[in-house]
Amino acid sequence: MKLLRDAYPDPWALAAFLLPFALYLATLAPSVTFYDSGEFMTATWYLGSAHSPGYPLFLLYLKPFTWLPLGSIAFRINLATALSAALACLGCYHLTLALLKGRSFGANEAFTAFAIRMAALAGALILATSPRLWLQSNHDKPYPLLAFITAVMFLLLLKWRERLRAGSEQPAWWYAVAFLAGLASGAHQTVVLLLPGMLLFVLMSAPAAVRRVREWLLAAACLLAGGAVQLYLPLRAAAGALQSWGDTSSLSRFLWHILRKGYPEEPHNRDLALLVKQLGAFDIPHEFGWVGLGLLGIGIWSCRRVERAFLAAFLAAVACFWLVIAGHFNPRLESIFLTEEFYTPLYLLSAVMVALGLFEFVACGVQRAATPQSYDYRHRLLLPFVFLLLPLFQLGLNFSSQDQHDNYLAHDYALNTLRTLPENGVLFTWGDSGAFPLWYLHGVERMRQDVDLPHIPHLTFSWHRRELPRLKPYLDAGPTTGAPAETVFRSLAVNLANERPVLVDFSSRYSLEWAGTQPVQQGIVFGLTTGDLVTALEEPQIWDHYILHRLIPERWQPDEDSRKALIIHAYCLMQSAEDLARRGHVREASRLLERSEAIMPAWQENLRQLAARYGIPAKKTEEKP
Repeated sequence: MKLLRDAYPDPWALAAFLLPFALYLATLAPSVTFYDSGEFMTATWYLGSAHSPGYPLFLLYLKPFTWLPLGSIAFRINLATALSAALACLGCYHLTLALLKGRSFGANEAFTAFAIRMAALAGALILATSPRLWLQSNHDKPYPLLAFITAVMFLLLLKWRERLRAGSEQPAWWYAVAFLAGLASGAHQTVVLLLPGMLLFVLMSAPAAVRRVREWLLAAACLLAGGAVQLYLPLRAAAGALQSWGDTSSLSRFLWHILRKGYPEEPHNRDLALLVKQLGAFDIPHEFGWVGLGLLGIGIWSCRRVERAFLAAFLAAVACFWLVIAGHFNPRLESIFLTEEFYTPLYLLSAVMVALGLFEFVACGVQRAATPQSYDYRHRLLLPFVFLLLPLFQLGLNFSSQDQHDNYLAHDYALNTLRTLPENGVLFTWGDSGAFPLWYLHGVERMRQDVDLPHIPHLTFSWHRRELPRLKPYLDAGPTTGAPAETVFRSLAVNLANERPVLVDFSSRYSLEWAGTQPVQQGIVFGLTTGDLVTALEEPQIWDHYILHRLIPERWQPDEDSRKALIIHAYCLMQSAEDLARRGHVREASRLLERSEAIMPAWQENLRQLAARYGIPAKKTEEKP
C-alpha cells in the first residue's frame, strides 16, 4: 500500500505549486515592461549577455521558453519567470515540511500530519502573495529562480543531516549543494552571501566535519564546476553574438563584467538615518505584514528550541546580506530601491519561518485543548481557515497593485516611438527604461529594421558600437571610444545630419544641454535635422498613428517608470496642443488636450488654464479618445 501511495504525487505539493502559478498567470504582464525587461528579452533572444554581471544561467533558463508556440516572445519569457516563482513557492513548501518533520502536538497523529501539511502550504502561499515575489513573477526577473535554487540547497542540507543522524552520512550532498551554489551565481551573485550560513549549518550539525579536508576540497571543486556557467559569457562574446553587453571576449573584460566594475559608487558619508533606510531594504512588515513579523518571531523562537542549525544559517544569511549590501556597498538614498530585489532568497527563508511560527501558534492552541485526540473532520475544516487567513489577506491587499495582465504601456511606448520615425532614421536614446522596450521591438520582433537605435551612455563602449554596423563609418570619423558619451553623440549627430534623419527621445531632449537650435518635437520624439522630417507642427495627425487608449491604467497600477511614460505622452500632447494653438489651429489643439487629460486626469486644471489662455474650445463630450 505504501508503494501505491507513493506512486501518486503529493496533492499538497501540487497545490503549493499550482495555486501560485495560476495566480501568476492571471496577473502576468502580456508583453515587455520597463526597467530591465526589454534588455533581458533581447539578450535571451540572441543568447548574448545582459548588464553586469551578465546573468548567464537566467538567460539559458529563459531561452527554451522562446520556442513555445503561444503568445509573443515577451509573453513566453514572462511565463518562464512565473514558473520559476511558482517553483520557489514549491521549494518553500518542501522546506517547511522538512523542518516540521517529526513534530507532534498530541496523540492524534493524523490531525498533526494534516496541520503540518497545512502549515507548509500556508508558507508557500504567504510567499506567493508577498509583494516582492509577486512583482517579480509577472515579468522577467532572475531572483525567483535564485530563490528556488536556494530552497533546493537547504533541502539538500537537511537531507544530508537526516542521513547523518541515521548513521549513513554521505558527503555527496555537500557536493550537490556546492555545485548548485556555483550554478546559481549565473542567476545572481548574491548567492555567495548564503554560503556562510550554509557552512555554519554543516558545522553545527557535525562539528567534526571541520577536519574533513578532502571533502571540503571536493566541494570547492564542485562549486567551481557549477560556476563554469559563467564561461557562457566569453564564449558567446567570442562567437560574435548580438547584445553581448560588456564584450567579455577577453579575460580583463570578463572580470570587469562579472565584478560589476561598470557601476562604480562615489564615496559618500553615511549617517544613522541613511543606515536605517539601507537596512530597511529588507522589509518583513512590507512583505508579510506586522502579523507576519510577529509569526516570524514565534518561528525564530521555535527554531531556537528544535532547529538551531537552520536558525543560525538564516540569521547568518541576514547578517551577510546586510554587511555586504548595506555595509560594504553603502548605496545612496536614491539607489536603495535597487537593492530591495537582492533580498528575495531571504524572503523565501523568512516565509518558512513565518510558517513555522504559524504552526507553533496552532500547536499551542491544540495542546491547551482538553481532548485534542477527539478532533474530527469539523476541526479539519476549521484549521485551513486559521492557516490560510494571512495569505488570503495578502491576496486581497496586493492583488490590485500586482495585477499586470493589462499592462501594455512599455510595449506601446516603444511602438508609438518606432512606428512614427521617418524612414532610415537614427533615434538616440538616453535612459535604460526608455531604450530597452525599443530594443525588444526592434531586435526581437524585428520592427522598423530601417532605423538605428544608438544609446548615448553606451557610445563610449566598443561592444555597443559594434551593434551599430550601419553607423560604423560615422563613428570612425568621430572621437574614439575613450571620449565622453555626449561628445561622441554630438559628433555622430553632426556627421549624420546631412544624410539621415536624426532624432532623440524625450529623455535625451531633457537630459542634455542644447546650444543654438533646439530639437523639434515630433510626437513623443524630437528631430535634430529637417529634410523629409515631418513635425507635429506641420502634421498634427501624427498623433492618430499612436496607440493612446491602452495608456490609461484602469485595472493595473503603474510603477515609477510607467508613470514617467504616461507623463511623456501627456506632456508631449500638451506641448503639441500649445504649439498648434499658437498657430491658430485651436480645434486640433482641443483634440490633443482631451487626449492629454485622459492620460493624466490630475492635470485637468492646468490643461483648462492652457485652453483658456489660447481660446481653445472645450470638449463636447466626456468620452475618452
